[in-house]
Amino acid sequence: MATFDEIRHRIEEADTARSARRSAAATQIGELAQRRANIVEQLEDIERQLGEVLAAARDVIDIAELSRFTDVPAADLIRWLDARTSHKTSRIKRKRPAADAPARKKTTSADASRVRRPAPSQAATAGASTRAAAQTT
Repeated sequence: MATFDEIRHRIEEADTARSARRSAAATQIGELAQRRANIVEQLEDIERQLGEVLAAARDVIDIAELSRFTDVPAADLIRWLDARTSHKTSRIKRKRPAADAPARKKTTSADASRVRRPAPSQAATAGASTRAAAQTT
């Protein structure tokens, strides 16, 4: 039977190997994800440029001709052109509420269950004061 020290040593060895593999996997995933993000950013920039060139050249060449000359599917050309115009319209600024306006928070059923309700004696007192105020007006 293994001693407590042997058991602890075996666990530490297993944990060390596992930690090294976890660290290597996390590092590799992080690096690949960063590379991917950079490539996606480059691709978006190229597609934006394609849309701008297509828009600028519309008066001298149409999509069908460009497709025939370049062997680029017309659907791709149209998508790049449309994406260019949709990006401009999607960046419309929304009005912000005035600084003195109270902030609205969406209340969920979980939030509602946490609302502190007055004790019965406080509720009766609040109700009586509300009724008295209504009678005086």
